[in-house]
Order: sequence, then C-alpha cells, then structure tokens
Amino acid sequence: MPQDFNLLLSTSRGNEGNARSEIWYLLKEAGDEDPRADLTGISGLLTAKTGLEPKEAVRRLRGILVERPWEFRYVLKVKPIELVVRTDLEEMIKAVDGLKGSIAEGEKFKISVEKRRSSLESRQIIDALASRINRKVDLEDPDWIVLVEVIGEVTGLSILRPEDILSVEKEKREMYKR
Repeated sequence: MPQDFNLLLSTSRGNEGNARSEIWYLLKEAGDEDPRADLTGISGLLTAKTGLEPKEAVRRLRGILVERPWEFRYVLKVKPIELVVRTDLEEMIKAVDGLKGSIAEGEKFKISVEKRRSSLESRQIIDALASRINRKVDLEDPDWIVLVEVIGEVTGLSILRPEDILSVEKEKREMYKR
C-alpha cells in the first residue's frame, strides 16, 4: 500500500487499471509533469501523487470535466488528501490539530470517516476528532468536511470545503440538466 499520496480516487470494481491510466493522463493534462497513481489492493480504490497542490489538482480536473466530460470514463471520485499518517488515533488527533485552523469562528463542520481494513471504530474516530474542534457541527450543510480515509495501516486526512471533492457522476448529471 503506497503511503505517499495526496489524492484518493474511486472507480468501479474491476476498473482500477483503467482508472489508473486515466488519472495519470488527466493529471498530465492538468499540468502535472510527473503524476503517479497506485493500486491499493482494495477493490475500486486508488491513490495518486500529484506535484500540484491537491485541491488545485481537483479544480483543474473539474475544469477538464466541464470542457471534455468524455475524458472521464473510469474515475468516479477524486478527494484531495492533505496529510497521511499511521492509522493510530493519537496520530490522527495530531494531524487534525494541525489542520483545524482552516475552520473559522462561526463556521460549521462535519466529520466523514471511510474505513477500510481497520479495527478502529468509526464512532471512536469521530468522537476523538470532534472533541478537538471547537466549532458547531452540521451534518446536513457544513462549511467544512473533516475527511478521514482509513486504508489499513495508513490514514489520509483533509479539511475540505464540500466543493473540494470531485464527484464525476454527480457533476455530469448537473451539467446535463443545464
């Protein structure tokens, strides 16, 4: 399992190889000179390392999606990852302590945990991290998402605006409604 990544991608089961080639091509199109994409060994899940700032990479990928939606055939979702730590509650707490400054006074957040190949309980993670963020929780319409992506022995963490996540199918549907 690669531990050096700053994007997490999903695809349909069995299309990991195609999605890997596609994200490599798309990141090159977005201006990354040397992107890397790796399989995780988990069906439908890949990691990528971009030389671009991860949120900027997602913005550029969204621009490609708007201009040329047919270029996205296999990549279904792209999430920027700010920090990768060992899957350990104390490590996660330290990471969130370093990132939580993004959430200003008066802004709301929610914690989103995706857990794969780990015995840690989602509720345990949420309780530990939420206790460190002295802001209002809003599960329906948050200003920020504290993203926790547990992948076995490593965990990717980010504090993101909802629009920082690229959901290809959802955005294609929105485009065709217009």
